[in-house]
Amino acid sequence: MIDAHIHVTPPRLPGVGSLSPWLDTPAAVRADVLRREMQAAEVKQALAMGCWNASEEDPLGIAETLALARLVPGLFAIGVADPTRCDAAHLRRVESVLATKQVYALKGYLGYLPYAPDHPGYRPYYELAERYQLPMIFHTGDTYSPCAKLRYAQPLLVDDVAVDHPKVKFVLAHLGNPWLMDAAEVVCKNVNVWADLSGLVIGDANSFTAEQRQEMLAETQQALRRAFRYAERPNRFLYGSDWPLVPMAAYRAFIAAAIPELYHALIFEDNARALFRI
Repeated sequence: MIDAHIHVTPPRLPGVGSLSPWLDTPAAVRADVLRREMQAAEVKQALAMGCWNASEEDPLGIAETLALARLVPGLFAIGVADPTRCDAAHLRRVESVLATKQVYALKGYLGYLPYAPDHPGYRPYYELAERYQLPMIFHTGDTYSPCAKLRYAQPLLVDDVAVDHPKVKFVLAHLGNPWLMDAAEVVCKNVNVWADLSGLVIGDANSFTAEQRQEMLAETQQALRRAFRYAERPNRFLYGSDWPLVPMAAYRAFIAAAIPELYHALIFEDNARALFRI
């Protein structure tokens, strides 16, 4: 099983904290917690989002992830594509990291950064994604920051670049939640668009069993089923948890109950293995 969307370092985005106290602990502690979480959920590989605005020596914000990966077998890094950093020197540093083949995708933080996917600052990253055959993941939907601007995180915006860059594989993180049907339409229309199912709800283990949350959880599962059916592309959906915002095991069970068992192998492993070439 592959978890295509987790965090092992604070994202350091405008208006966003560390997401969890675990992400502020020493690497050895984080590694121990992550290994136990992955074991409990039977996750063999996980892809971790990098941090924004890291140092010049770390142009994709993956240094902490790579350090942790030495302690956690099966952990892979996703680099951050920063549309505010598209100067030639920065892009040379980015490409030098991509050439090491330690990066499995690029991530753009729509909404958190007030730039649409068709902003010129993203175009060099699309060229690099195509050259190195890396998926381009975009945060879509609700954000974790009061400073974010939601109109930039609308999943329909990704349709423009999916059309203009047909050789790039795009991923709509969080299935555009709460715009699940809009995201499903983008997946349905474009053969080069995937969606991950991470972070549709957040909370600790008790929040998945609390009586007062059952109606909300059921409604979210129903909305996911509708979007999944509408897209008619079961080979374009990826399981992700958004850990540590949710426990891996509880969230896996939540998604498994929403997706027909016929498609579990695709959603929980096969699609991600093919897309990320794991």
